[in-house]
Amino acid sequence: MAPEPTGTLPLASEQHIVASRQTVRALCQELRFSLVEQTKMVTAASELSRNTLIHGGGGRMHWAVLQEGARRGLQLRFEDEGPGIANIDLAMSDGYTSGGGMGLGLPGSKRLVNDFDIRSTPGQGTCVSIVKWK
Repeated sequence: MAPEPTGTLPLASEQHIVASRQTVRALCQELRFSLVEQTKMVTAASELSRNTLIHGGGGRMHWAVLQEGARRGLQLRFEDEGPGIANIDLAMSDGYTSGGGMGLGLPGSKRLVNDFDIRSTPGQGTCVSIVKWK
């Protein structure tokens, strides 16, 4: 059964990270992304889901299938109400790690997708939005 074109998944446990990867893969397959495109999007989603859980204390992944003229894409938004990121420039620099993830970090996730936006307020949480276009 294919996922809905929009939806939300909680990110409060390791099982939710697995569910996020499965949902993203199913959405990418429905959009007829190539295997390479699927792998990139699932990898970015896995990293960002883990960040949401580990660093943000849990949150949500929202998804939306986008249509812009003839092209279609998948938008994922990861939100938490955690401690936020004090220095986004540092977090977005290659080689920076806070440990525990797959080692891609935010800049690695950014390289895997077409559009990347991050907003964070210390003490209020973080929102990362990514889009992969077909």
